[in-house]
Amino acid sequence: MPKDPKEMPFLAHLEELRWRIIKSLISILLFSIVTYVFSEKIIDFLTKTVDNVYFTSPTEAFAVRIKISLILGLMLSFPVIFYQLWQFVVPGLLDKEAKVVIPAVIFATFFFIGGALFCFFLVLPVGIKFLLSFQTDKLKPWLSIKDYVSFVAWMILAFGLVFQLPIVSFFLGKIGLITHKTLSKGRKYAIVIILILAAALTPSPDIFSQLMLAVPLYFLYEVSIIVVRVTNKKS
Repeated sequence: MPKDPKEMPFLAHLEELRWRIIKSLISILLFSIVTYVFSEKIIDFLTKTVDNVYFTSPTEAFAVRIKISLILGLMLSFPVIFYQLWQFVVPGLLDKEAKVVIPAVIFATFFFIGGALFCFFLVLPVGIKFLLSFQTDKLKPWLSIKDYVSFVAWMILAFGLVFQLPIVSFFLGKIGLITHKTLSKGRKYAIVIILILAAALTPSPDIFSQLMLAVPLYFLYEVSIIVVRVTNKKS
């Protein structure tokens, strides 16, 4: 098979893409099987901030284990998926474009992991403790394992995504689409957008859960202004 993508017929591109997708799916499946073996310990780890969680249907506990295994399988397969994607697109990239992609993915991965860890170890314990503090003598929490895992997973995913803001800002500043002055002048609009994003990304409709995401997101916006300022000066 020729390495130059321009020499490859369209069907050859599709065939290569199909096999790379299949390899990625096999990777997800294998990692999911491995994580399922440890799913009980993973659930214990995820629920350490609460006393007890319950399942409300015969299939719920099993379904939650499958869900956790698939989520972790997807996350652990990211290097394999990226490698397959990289091998598919790199022949069509210029050398300077190829040199930018790898650092971008590395930094984006670290920022995503940082956001996920920040959420799990700092935000969630405080947030869940606050939300459960509204219980009374007659009003007790009865947490469904399905709802709890969904809440935790969505919050971790949301924080991982919003922690990409400095990376995105860096590259937009690098190519000249934004400046630090533009971001500084747009603070009032940014606050509104941040609140809307927080409401859209958080799984719970209560204002406290949304603020748990909105406050760090605004902090990252301020960090992005500094990042873009430094980037503009170097450019």
